[in-house]
Amino acid sequence: MKKYHVYGIGAALVDKEFEVEDSFFEHESIQKGIMTLVDGESQDTLLQRLMDKFGLKKRAGGGSAGNSIYAISQFGGSTFFSCKVANDEFGDFFLEELGHLNIATNLDNQTRDGGVTGKCLVMVSPDAERTMLSYLGISETLSKNEIDVEALKDSEYLYLEGYQVTSDSGREACIYARQIAKENGVKTAITLSDPAMVQFFRGGLQDMIGDDGVDLLFANDVEAREWAGKETVEESLEELKKISKQIVVTCGSEGALLFDGEKNISIAPHSVKAVDSNGAGDMFAGAFLYAVSAGHDFETAGNLASLAAATTVSHFGPRLTPEQHLEIKNQVIK
Repeated sequence: MKKYHVYGIGAALVDKEFEVEDSFFEHESIQKGIMTLVDGESQDTLLQRLMDKFGLKKRAGGGSAGNSIYAISQFGGSTFFSCKVANDEFGDFFLEELGHLNIATNLDNQTRDGGVTGKCLVMVSPDAERTMLSYLGISETLSKNEIDVEALKDSEYLYLEGYQVTSDSGREACIYARQIAKENGVKTAITLSDPAMVQFFRGGLQDMIGDDGVDLLFANDVEAREWAGKETVEESLEELKKISKQIVVTCGSEGALLFDGEKNISIAPHSVKAVDSNGAGDMFAGAFLYAVSAGHDFETAGNLASLAAATTVSHFGPRLTPEQHLEIKNQVIK
């Protein structure tokens, strides 16, 4: 039995969330619904305008893979997270928010470098859609040096964050980790992360996936259609089967479509009042990875993930409390 259920690699970011009006995106020339990378100065300028106009709604630990790893740990999985934060207050906050239950990191007992911890401005519009402007800070320099080879070898799954494709060293670290995983019988999972990653960094994502593909791929319906060049999720799923043995495609309020390696499985949605979609995909991936790494079948994993994601969108912030994780788990896994 492996020590870790899931070993994750991703950007360590602190989220600052704001409730905004749709007109704000047009006024600031921001493309709604995707993640855009910006420099620190541009982010600080926009942050001040957001603070002045709307006020800060919430500050929380973030980062896509970080959110998923946190969810896995709170459901009861043992996890390892490779990331990079600076020796600053935001770095302290990120590690505190990451929690200590079943999460080990490459930063344990290590001196952190100087610099700036990455931050993400999350703007939530009235329709609950999240739009993000991220400054990676020191996370942009995440590299092979942050990979703990022995911990990776002792894991059931390696989970790669698609956002790492934007960083040369981060992409290289993911490719390096995938090779180690392959050589040591560790299954590799990847999330495509964002439609913009598929649109503008497809070649880099393909390098991370590798010629022989991955074991498990996560995408939302927009990312899946963008990758496949198809109009429907069902058609897109057939294309994704060329690069992954198993697939999870989330479809928002319409549930999810899975492929377990043999058959397609439809997962029903949960009807909730959506408040904030930030972190919903991360939660779905985290809950799903927890369930399959703990030995549950795809349908059970999908049902757990669907309920967990629905609960996430019904409140502000990308993460749930430990008590909420336990309640969700008890409803699905008897």
